[in-house]
Amino acid sequence: MRTDSTEMRLRALMLASLDGDAAAYRSLLDELGRHLRPYFVRRLTPAFAPHADDLVQETLLAIHTRRMTYDRTRPFTAWLHAVAHHKFVDHVRRQSIRLTVPLEDDAPIFAHDDNADALARHDLDVVLETVPPRTGDLIRRTRLDGASIAEAAAANHMSETAAKVSIHRGMKALVARFAGGPK
Repeated sequence: MRTDSTEMRLRALMLASLDGDAAAYRSLLDELGRHLRPYFVRRLTPAFAPHADDLVQETLLAIHTRRMTYDRTRPFTAWLHAVAHHKFVDHVRRQSIRLTVPLEDDAPIFAHDDNADALARHDLDVVLETVPPRTGDLIRRTRLDGASIAEAAAANHMSETAAKVSIHRGMKALVARFAGGPK
């Protein structure tokens, strides 16, 4: 599995660098730079995508200054994810961007629990069954799978406007049902 091999490789580089191996540290920072940029690009709106490189640099600097806080007994990518997430949240706060958190983190370098993913997917299926099937499909395609409104509308043979209305009403119904708001 790619995630496991990435975790093992990055963790080995981190441990070697903590033990004083300068070459391993340079390799670690180079590899993290290549992995972090797509992580941030996926989370930024197109208008803020140019900030991805700045976020990578801020994260690498934070890793450098806080590397001694890494617990050698824990997965490295979990620690890396926490550092990157905090840098992203700091950026959002600085830019006064409305934070949106994806329901599913598809970053290939971060360790995750497959069982938790399966349970979360099942829970999402149960929740989406409470709205009409077409609405559930539109929400799944746009909010979970990352499809555009146009793509989801085309797949459901409807106009973009109708798809937007359906998604809005479906999300409103889900909030009312599961957040205790008005129906």
